[in-house]
Amino acid sequence: MSNDAAGRHTRFIVLLAALVALGPLSIDGYLPGLPDLASDLRASAAASQLTITACLAGLAIGQLIAGPLSDTYGRRRPLLAGLALYTIASALCAVAPDVRTFVGLRLVQGIGGAFGIVIANAMVRDRTSGTRTARLFSALTLITGLAPVFAPVLGGQLLRVTAWPGIFVSLAVLGAVLLAASAAGLPQTRSSASRQPLPAVVGQLLSDRVFTGSVLANGLVFAAMFAYISGSPFVLQEIHGLSPQQYSAVFAVNAAGLIAAAQISGRLVARAGTRVLLLAGLLGATAGGTTVLGAVLTRAPLPVLLIGLFVLVSSVGLVMPNAAAQALADHGQHAGSAAALLGFSQFMIGGALAPLAGAGGAADALPMGIIVAVLPALALLTLGVLTRSMPEERTRRPSRQGPAGHRQPRRDNDRRRAGIQGIGPASGEQGDSRSA
Repeated sequence: MSNDAAGRHTRFIVLLAALVALGPLSIDGYLPGLPDLASDLRASAAASQLTITACLAGLAIGQLIAGPLSDTYGRRRPLLAGLALYTIASALCAVAPDVRTFVGLRLVQGIGGAFGIVIANAMVRDRTSGTRTARLFSALTLITGLAPVFAPVLGGQLLRVTAWPGIFVSLAVLGAVLLAASAAGLPQTRSSASRQPLPAVVGQLLSDRVFTGSVLANGLVFAAMFAYISGSPFVLQEIHGLSPQQYSAVFAVNAAGLIAAAQISGRLVARAGTRVLLLAGLLGATAGGTTVLGAVLTRAPLPVLLIGLFVLVSSVGLVMPNAAAQALADHGQHAGSAAALLGFSQFMIGGALAPLAGAGGAADALPMGIIVAVLPALALLTLGVLTRSMPEERTRRPSRQGPAGHRQPRRDNDRRRAGIQGIGPASGEQGDSRSA
């Protein structure tokens, strides 16, 4: 690869990473200002939590809109429209007069931000296949891990010079910058194609048990992590007496574990395969969640709880990139819709279950403990049931499809061993598919 091509590729990846970071930044960036926001808008604790849930719901719904649109009209136009919507909604959040309006705007903000997430993931599948896809998803998971760590820190620093509306002004500026950068420098990785009815596409995707199992497993583990994010401030600060600074340190250590696991996954995937690493992550998340629940039930010392949380969150770094790579492996032709269902499961399940972590109030850790123990175990069971009868090569091998659904040559006996049919390329699918 020439220096010029390498530079374009690097800029392409950096821009995708920034688009993926919009979700975590929107969710976590304003958390340090949440008490002041609740006071200014006269919102109850439950209503304040609803502002998180609304954004999660928007991120889920928006992906179902963005994915099929990007499969039909190409990646660029829907992405630019979504970023414009995100920028406007973020700016309006800063001047919301009451909590109801704010919750509605957070829903719209999430919908706009979802376009960046799902189209970035679809672009990964447009440009790569096999272990390269898993490695790139591991790199994007690094951003997913870093953004929740730095978002509250950046939000806290902004609160030194401004009030909570200033955080949303900053998010609006970020959206505007990404809109301009995407318009100027993001290539089209898929041109317009003939439209297929969404129910037909969804039915085709969900009929693939590997896809469905990977999507559900990923969504359930992601929900467990969001239960940790929404419940741990109360559990660790109100019950165990950690200061905000100590809590931030715990949050940072756990995120560092997630980042390390994602990078280890990227190095091992070519040898171990996505299924092995996915199962390892699910087992780790189950072990960590069970430890958390045990610590809550037995009133174990704080270090036991912290160890369980660390194992749980770190394991997400194995689950997310490998679930995504395995889910999208054989669906390059509908990468946008496939990425949309993957993202929808993450944010909808997370948005529905995360508030339950605070169901017992600020002084009760049991709801969070139950959620983080049950969901990873359910994810492991779901993946096992849906994929246990699939041929080993179907669930372990790198995809034989090239970028954007073009299947690489394979021998007939190899096809018989895999027991699956190839997916032909869609008309006009690749568009400008040169290396960025």
